[in-house]
Amino acid sequence: MEAVVPQEITAELTQILANLVLGDNEIRASAEKAVNDRLAQSPDLYLLALAQFAIVADTEVMRSFSLVLLRRLLFRSQPSKEPRMTLYDTLPSQALTTLERLLLHSLSHESSNLVRRKAVDTICDLANNSMTRGRPWHALQAQTFSMTQTGEACFRECAYRVFSGCPNLVMDLQTDAVLSVFQKGLQDAESIDVRLAALRACVSYLTSSDAHQLSQSLSLMYPMLETLPSLPNAQLKTFITTLIPLASTHPNLFAPHLIALLTYLRTLIMPTADSGPTPTVAKPFPNTQGTFTFPPGPDQRPRDDGQEEIEDEEKDQVRKAALELMVSLGEAKPQMVKRVEGWTAAIVRACLEGMGELPEEGLDEWLEADPADDAQDEAYPHVYEQSLDRVAIALGGKAVLPPAFQFIPSMLASYDWRLRHAGLMAIAAIAEGTSKVMRVELGKVVDLVTPMFKDAHPRVRYAACQCLGQLCTDLEEVIQDEYHQQLFSVLIPTLEAPEPRVHSHAAAALINFCEGIERKTLVPYLDPIVELLLKMLNPTGENGAQAKRYVQEQAITTLAMVADASESTFAKYYSSIMPLLLNVLRNATSSDHSKLRVKAMECAGLIAIAVGRDVFRPDSGTLVDILIHIQNSPVDPSDTLLASYMIATWAKICQALGTEFEPYLPVVMPPLLHAAAAKADVLISDANDPAFEERDGWETVLMDGKIIEIRTSTIDEKCQAFETLVIYCATLGAKFAPYLTQSLELSLPALRFYFHEGVREAACRLIPLLFACGKITSTMSPPMVSASFLQLIRCIQIETDPSFLTSVFRCFSTALEVVGLPALTPELHTGLIEGTKHQLQLLADKRKERAQRPAAELEDTRQEMALMEELEDFVLEDMEKLLQTLDPQHPLLVAVSSVRDLGFNDSEDGGDSDG
Repeated sequence: MEAVVPQEITAELTQILANLVLGDNEIRASAEKAVNDRLAQSPDLYLLALAQFAIVADTEVMRSFSLVLLRRLLFRSQPSKEPRMTLYDTLPSQALTTLERLLLHSLSHESSNLVRRKAVDTICDLANNSMTRGRPWHALQAQTFSMTQTGEACFRECAYRVFSGCPNLVMDLQTDAVLSVFQKGLQDAESIDVRLAALRACVSYLTSSDAHQLSQSLSLMYPMLETLPSLPNAQLKTFITTLIPLASTHPNLFAPHLIALLTYLRTLIMPTADSGPTPTVAKPFPNTQGTFTFPPGPDQRPRDDGQEEIEDEEKDQVRKAALELMVSLGEAKPQMVKRVEGWTAAIVRACLEGMGELPEEGLDEWLEADPADDAQDEAYPHVYEQSLDRVAIALGGKAVLPPAFQFIPSMLASYDWRLRHAGLMAIAAIAEGTSKVMRVELGKVVDLVTPMFKDAHPRVRYAACQCLGQLCTDLEEVIQDEYHQQLFSVLIPTLEAPEPRVHSHAAAALINFCEGIERKTLVPYLDPIVELLLKMLNPTGENGAQAKRYVQEQAITTLAMVADASESTFAKYYSSIMPLLLNVLRNATSSDHSKLRVKAMECAGLIAIAVGRDVFRPDSGTLVDILIHIQNSPVDPSDTLLASYMIATWAKICQALGTEFEPYLPVVMPPLLHAAAAKADVLISDANDPAFEERDGWETVLMDGKIIEIRTSTIDEKCQAFETLVIYCATLGAKFAPYLTQSLELSLPALRFYFHEGVREAACRLIPLLFACGKITSTMSPPMVSASFLQLIRCIQIETDPSFLTSVFRCFSTALEVVGLPALTPELHTGLIEGTKHQLQLLADKRKERAQRPAAELEDTRQEMALMEELEDFVLEDMEKLLQTLDPQHPLLVAVSSVRDLGFNDSEDGGDSDG
C-alpha cells in the first residue's frame, strides 16, 4: 500500500515503538516521552504513521502493538485542552478519512488472526466514537457487509466481530436485511468461530435495539438458540455464556422458547440423573424417594486418562454455564419461568446434585485448614450453592421449597456424608429467599437439622452449624423465640467438639443466634456458653496442643456478641474475661496476631457497654492506656484492620463511660477528624482502555464512557468516622462543644458525598446533635445555623434518592425544633418551600407514571414498585412533619395527602408473598 507519511517519520516511529516494547524501564519511559512530544507537535502525522505501521510492520507483535497503541492514544483526554477533548477531536477531516482507509485495509488484508482481532477492536472504538460525534462511517458498513459474503471464514468472523463491537453500524438499516445477514452467520456450516461471532453480534444488536426493532427481530431468537445443540462441549460453554447478558436484560425474548430450552438445558445441568417427575399443583411431591442418584454409577465414572479429564472439565463448565442461563432468566423474569412446568424443579435438583459433588478425600487437609481459606477452595461447589440461593430469592418459597424438600430429607438420611452435607447447606442456601413460607413448617425443618449435630462426619456437623446460623439470621427472632431449647441443646455441646473447625463454627453460629434473641431467653444458657468459650480462648487445649489462632479469634468475637445480647447480666463473668482480653492486647503485638488483637479490642468495648460504667471503670484506665500505646506505635502497612477497629473501640468506650470519656477527646479526636475529612480516592480511566484491570479494594463504576474506580477502604473509614462523631456528640452532649465547629464544617459538605450513602446518612444524624450541643453551650452562631439550613435545602432541591431524602427532611425537622422557627430566615423559608414543592411534584409524576403502566409490565415489578412507594411514603411522612413544624395548617399539607393517595394499588397478588 502506498505510504501516507514521510519515510523519516516512519523510521523514527519504528525506533520509538521498538523501545516501547523493551523491558528496560528507563528506555521505555524515554520512548513514552518521545511519543507524547511527537503527538503534541504533529498528532495527525504520527497517528497515521501508527496506522500505516499496523499494515507494513514485519512482525505480528509490532502490528498488534501499533493497533493497541493507536486505540489508546486516539481517545485519550488531552490535559491542556477543554474537558473530554481527545486527540481524535484535533484531527482534520482529511486525516480522519485517511486513518479510516488505512484501518479498513488492515482489516481486509491482514493474514494473522491475532492482528486482525486487534484491528477490529480499534475499528470498533473509532466507529463508536465517530458516530457519537456525528460522523458516520459508511465505508466500514459497506466493507463489513461485503466481508460476510467472502469465502474465507476468518474474514467472515471479523465482519461479525465488527457488528458485535459496533451495533450502531446497522441500526439505521432495514431490519430484514440485517436479520438475514445475522442468520446466515449463525448457520455458517464451515466455522464455529463465525457462528460464535454472529451470535455475539445478534446479542449486541438486540441489546441495543429499541422496542420497535425488538418486535421486528423476534425471529432471530430461534436461529440463535439453534446454534447450541450441535456444538461440542469445548465451544458450548462460550456460546451459552454469550446468551446470559441477553437473558438478564431482555428475558421476554426467550419466552416463546422456554419449554424447548428447558428440555435441552436439563440434559446439560443434570448429567448424572434423569429429569425425574415434575412437581405439579395436584401432586407437589411426586415420588418422594426420587431418582436422585449420587455418586455416579461405574459406567459414569471418569476413566483414568488425560483426555477424559479434559472432557469432564469441559462438560462441567457447560453445566455451570447452562445453570447460570436458567438462573439469570429466573432472576430477570420470575413469573415467566414459574409458569414453565419443571423449570424451577430442574434448577433446584441440579443445584442439589452439584452441591453433593464434594471430593471424597481430603478430610485431614480440611481439618487443618484455616476457615478463611474456604472461599478460595476450588474443590467446593460454590456455584451450585450460590445458584440455589439466587433462585430462592428470585422465585420465592412457594416455587422452591416443594422441589427442594422432595430430595433434602433423603439426602440427610443418605449413607454418603457428601449428600448429608449438601442437604444441610441447601437448607442454609434457600433460607433467605423462602423464609416467609419456610416459617410455616419451621418445626419440621428444625427436626431435620438438629440430629445432624451428632453426625459421625465432622464436615456434616460443620454444615449443621452453618445451617443453624443461617436459619437464625433469615428467620430471626422466630426461630430463637420458639425453638431455642432444641437448638441450644445441640449447639452448646458442639462448642467442645473435638475438631477445631467444628467447635469454632459452632461459636460462629452462636453469634447469629444471639443477634435475634431476647435477653431473658439467653440468660439461662449463659454459664455453659461462657465456660466453653473461655475454654476455646485458652492458648493450650486439654491435651497440651497449641490452640488454633482462628479458634481464639472466633471465641473472642462470640464472647463479645454474647455480652452484647445478655447486657448487664454479663457482669458476673466480667472479672474472668476482661483480664484475659487486656493480656491479649498487651502481648499480641506481632503481625501474625493482628486479627486476634483487634478482635480483643472489639470484645473489650462491647463487654464494657454490657456491664456498665461502674463495673468497667476500674479497668477503663488500663484499657485506654493500652489503646493509646497501640495508636501511637508505628503502623504496620499490612495491618488493614487496625485503624477501623481502633475507631470503633474508642466509640464503645465512650458509650460505656458516658461523660467520663471527655478527658480522652484530645487523644481520639485528631485521627477521627482526619478520617472524616478524607477525600474519596478516585481514579478515572477510559472505558475502552485495553490496559484497564480491576483491582482488589477498589469499587468500579461505569459512567458516561468512563471507568470510575473508588478505593473502598478510604470511604468506609470516612463513614465510620462520621458514625463515631454521632456517638460522641450524642453521648457527651455539651462536653463535645470544643469540636462542634470542626464537626459541622465536615458535616455540611458530607451531605453531598455521593460516593458513600452511609456518610451522608451519618451527617444527617449528626447535624441536629451538633445544634443541640451548640444551643446548650451557646457556641452555635446564627451564620452557622443558616449555612446548615442552606445545605439541607439544596439537598431537598436536587436529591433523587427517597431513602436519603427522608433523612434530610427528618434532619431539618429535628434541627428546627432545637433552634426554633425564628432561625429560619425568609429567604431560607422560601427555598425550603420551593424545594418541597419540587419534590412533591416529582413524587406525583412518578406515581402517576406507575399507575399508567400496562398490567403485563406490572407482573414482575409489582414488589419492586410497592417497595419504592413504601420508601416514598416515608419521605411524605417526614415532609409532613416538617411542614407541620412550620405551620400546623400549612397549605402544602393537602398536597402531601393528595400525593400519598396516588400510591400504587398493590391489592392484587403478585405471586409469592415471599422472596
